[in-house]
Amino acid sequence: MQVWHFSEMAYHPGWEELGDSLRNVIPSKVYDPKLGADLYHRYLDEWALCDELGINIMVNEHHTTATCTTSVCTIPMAILARETKNVRLLCLGMPIANRMDAVRVAEEYAMLDVISRGRIEMGFVKGSPSEVTPANSNPATLSERFWEAHDLILKALTTHDGPFNWEGQHFQYRQVNVWPRPYQDPHPPVWMTVATPGSAKLVGEKGYVLASLNSGYANTPVIYETYREAAKAAGHEAGLDRFAYLGIVGVGETEEEGRRRAHQILDYSRTTPRMARQFQYPPGLVPSEVVGRELGNPSPRTFPLRDGSRVEMLTGSVDEYIDAGIAFAGTPDTVYAQIKEFYDHVGGLGHLLMMCQGGHINHEDTVDNLTMFSKEVLPRLQAL
Repeated sequence: MQVWHFSEMAYHPGWEELGDSLRNVIPSKVYDPKLGADLYHRYLDEWALCDELGINIMVNEHHTTATCTTSVCTIPMAILARETKNVRLLCLGMPIANRMDAVRVAEEYAMLDVISRGRIEMGFVKGSPSEVTPANSNPATLSERFWEAHDLILKALTTHDGPFNWEGQHFQYRQVNVWPRPYQDPHPPVWMTVATPGSAKLVGEKGYVLASLNSGYANTPVIYETYREAAKAAGHEAGLDRFAYLGIVGVGETEEEGRRRAHQILDYSRTTPRMARQFQYPPGLVPSEVVGRELGNPSPRTFPLRDGSRVEMLTGSVDEYIDAGIAFAGTPDTVYAQIKEFYDHVGGLGHLLMMCQGGHINHEDTVDNLTMFSKEVLPRLQAL
């Protein structure tokens, strides 16, 4: 199993003074650039440490939010491509349905791949529903725009005999001729995130790496099985290296310390529901009956426990998140046992995308969390 450290570079100092929506409507006057600079350098230091610890690196991208200040994921990735020498670097993801220039995405990934000498993993995502409004994109055509961008980017990365013309529904280019060409042949490995069996089927048909984020004990098995069936039907091998799972990880010398760290990191999950409803369900992105049901639901978002009951994300405890398979916390032995149990439950997986940093956890705790995991949990996971 490969392990990847993920952080959203959150601006958590602004969380408490803002109301019920941490996305889209926050005035930038809340942001202190001096404090923000300190946080950026801190997060980059923690990622750079992973090169010594043997933990791969994952970055993502979000917009107009205090929950994630990685507004352009290829910027930290470029820094890390130079600062690190050994670990793999994953962008998960690049919201290509909301990017206006698909060829620019191809250029960025190609340049990163060359700088890193072939250590880039290339993630494509549709983007969060909350980002439809700031991107001024059409939610009704988001999916078709995503797949056209996907096709164009891959053609741009793999065409090396001069310019080609592209006249699509959403993108038009007179001459596409990407320089430099990528280091890896034919292109960096492709990853996609999924949240439903329907999405898993589409990714399985392509044979890409599937990443499910916090889908837990209840939802992950059906997502993985749907992928396996679709991949097999399309003639792809669905080995363990095709499956990735994102979870919260808190490791400590004692059970209490590990859970304390997980509790702080879990504010990543607890802030997710803090979004105005109109940004969660843009008309046309999901079926109208879903929009009607959710807008009329007074409860915030919930997650399922193993017994089928549901818990509100805003108030869930560490033990409840562990029961759901979203968090792994405690001593190194406990964390390994929890991950191994989840691994067996879903039929195996090849990548753990772990948040060892999030919420209000400080730098010292994050470094200790990563270091202890690397020394005492990682070797046992690699043996899987």
